[in-house]
Amino acid sequence: MLAWLAGEFAEPAEKTRIWKAADEQFEPTWDRDNGEFTFGFGLDETYPRGQLNARAMAGWVCGPGAWTKVFDEPDLAKFDHPTVVDVDFPRVAMSEARWDGEALHVAAHPQTASIAGTRTALRVTNVSEPDRWAMTRPDGETVALDTRDGDLVVELVVDNQSVRIHRI
Repeated sequence: MLAWLAGEFAEPAEKTRIWKAADEQFEPTWDRDNGEFTFGFGLDETYPRGQLNARAMAGWVCGPGAWTKVFDEPDLAKFDHPTVVDVDFPRVAMSEARWDGEALHVAAHPQTASIAGTRTALRVTNVSEPDRWAMTRPDGETVALDTRDGDLVVELVVDNQSVRIHRI
């Protein structure tokens, strides 16, 4: 809990000290075959506890006031923006799925090296006029997108390169 709260309340120097001590106690483990980084917390269990890992990592990635802002200033408009669904997780993770007001920026990250360069598909919901959307690849090529039941069907190379999904 201290590691979680450090992200919200600690000054940078104190957060660094807390995490240095946590690294010695939390049993950080990087399973490169599965592409997973977890903490064991000295529990000697086969599978790491997701709730404890989520809280600890929130303390690592969040800066002061981040948790408070989630509750005091929620971004409820995000529920009306284009939304990425049906990701082939955990084989593929999204390193980017960001709506900038005009385009959705998406990048598919491989969980392991053996997945890199393969193809994956996902859907984008909450789009008006789905027949009027396209994807621009990192090389500048723009391709039309298929639709299914009012959603966009997006096929991506799992290479962690950002594509831009936008109206045409």
